[in-house]
Amino acid sequence: MDTFIKISVFILGFLVVALTISSALATFVLPRAARSQLNRIVFGIMRRVFDFILKFARTYERRDAIMAYYSPISLIMLVPVWYVLIMAGYTAMYWSLGVGDVITDFRFSGSSLLTLGFATSDHPAVNALSFSEALIGLLLVALLMAYLPTMYAAFSRREQAVNMMQVRAGNPPSALEMLLRFNRIHGLDKLTDYWKTWEIWFADVEESHTTLPALVFFRSPRAENSWVISAGAVLDTAALTLSSIDIPYEASGALCVRAGFLALRGIADYFDISHPRDPHYPTTPITVTRAEYDEVIRKLEEAGLPIKADREQAWKDFAGWRVNYDRVLLVLCTLVMAPPAPWSSDRAPKFKSPPLLFKKKKHH
Repeated sequence: MDTFIKISVFILGFLVVALTISSALATFVLPRAARSQLNRIVFGIMRRVFDFILKFARTYERRDAIMAYYSPISLIMLVPVWYVLIMAGYTAMYWSLGVGDVITDFRFSGSSLLTLGFATSDHPAVNALSFSEALIGLLLVALLMAYLPTMYAAFSRREQAVNMMQVRAGNPPSALEMLLRFNRIHGLDKLTDYWKTWEIWFADVEESHTTLPALVFFRSPRAENSWVISAGAVLDTAALTLSSIDIPYEASGALCVRAGFLALRGIADYFDISHPRDPHYPTTPITVTRAEYDEVIRKLEEAGLPIKADREQAWKDFAGWRVNYDRVLLVLCTLVMAPPAPWSSDRAPKFKSPPLLFKKKKHH
């Protein structure tokens, strides 16, 4: 009976270590969107802590300054959580091999993992475990050091385009301001190159923000900027151009919208955020009203932009484009606590803390 218990404890300890290493590999190494339940629990608990702190912040600027620490602190907290779990797993394995009592085994595990070396053993199997634990501890630190430059490189690529939005679309960015400035400074024909740039940006954001999900919560250096509202402004500009501006059709605009809503949906799916899977207007309504649309069209027309004559069809076409990203854009604005911006965060739903466990994915 004692042998059975020791074997069971050894297996349990081994599984704890294996699952913890799996979480670290999914975070640091695996070049695809792999969901780690442990990471979600850590980030979820930290989000609840930050939500409590935010109750004492009176202004958006103060809330933004507080939330700037959320993702970095949560990311750093993963390492001690992994270390504690690995120490616990190895403690169970050392106990099953008869190193000593639980306290002695825990001290031995900590000495090995942190490479302190104050606890030793003459047992070959115990020494083999000790060496493997020390190696795991060093690898976790090395992986974290290699992981951070990769993350900040992706963050820099994202923010370069976001910072340029202030020049092209105002602050906060809006589709109206972007079209007015392009018409006044560059000419509407230059939008073609812009759509191609943002199509690449959307593809990069989808890849980086699902393989490195902590990036989703990394805030822009300026409180008034956000990657989500910038994405919304670009998508609305493309939707208005395709539906309402009387210029030759350009496929790059449509490809930009498609790349955009696929990227936003991919990120939302990673975080188990519900959204319409295949929305169509008017079956699925949009949050932009006809009055808001007409007001923007009126201002564009007053500025001299060519507007399509059939306004009713133009509105239906705009809604047909917008419905593809309308819901997912708003919920992502809520998730990252985006700053106020027209047609996006200004109508985002109230934030509700998501469950700490991933939903089981359904296969269709």
